[in-house]
Amino acid sequence: MLKQRFVLDTTALTDLQTREVMGYAALCEGMKAILDLIAEARLQFGISCYVPYPSVYKEMHEFASRNGCDREVMAKIDTWLVKKSPDRYQVDVTSQIFHEYVAYMRERINRGMGVAEDAIWEAATECLFMENPQTKKKEYKEEVEREVIGGIIGKFRNKYRAALRYGILDSAPDIDVLILAKELDAAVVASDYGIEKWAEQLGVRFVPANTFPMMIREYLRHGPESGKGAGLENETSKQE
Repeated sequence: MLKQRFVLDTTALTDLQTREVMGYAALCEGMKAILDLIAEARLQFGISCYVPYPSVYKEMHEFASRNGCDREVMAKIDTWLVKKSPDRYQVDVTSQIFHEYVAYMRERINRGMGVAEDAIWEAATECLFMENPQTKKKEYKEEVEREVIGGIIGKFRNKYRAALRYGILDSAPDIDVLILAKELDAAVVASDYGIEKWAEQLGVRFVPANTFPMMIREYLRHGPESGKGAGLENETSKQE
């Protein structure tokens, strides 16, 4: 039987709530603590934690570097996280999933465009009536919208669609996390609602980032080195 496998998103190491639960204020110290737990679990139980390569691996390194983490953090990432490129051509995902995903993204993009259009209208009208405070908004709203703002919003929509709608598939690292987890029959560890939502759609087990360290600690508490729970090592070999 395969041992427990987890695929980590960057948020599995960087989530603020996870650090607070573990009692660490500094990002780098929190990352070290999580990676140390992963190391112990690997040595005691053979639990493997994967990271999609190069997308999420590069993202983790860049995040740690931007936040001033030392080389020890980088070394722990390289040592204890198994780098693997997801097999994008062999993992089967039903067309219905992608159909729902495209519809979901289109709806979200349109919602964002509506918010931006409202902001354009509000900014334009406020500027107009600041110069003419005696003007009644209701009387001029339709005329201003038709002759001025309507044209601006039309141009905005075209540019917005060109920049965001065409070819979008959200974040490549997020998709790699899901594909690799599907390929390995592993659980996803993340603090990301989008990943959680689509993990459910794909039938992939999802572990919230803020509970992952406690899960690993529970394994270790019953591990062979703790002197408790003889035989629990075999239990971790089962896929949950």
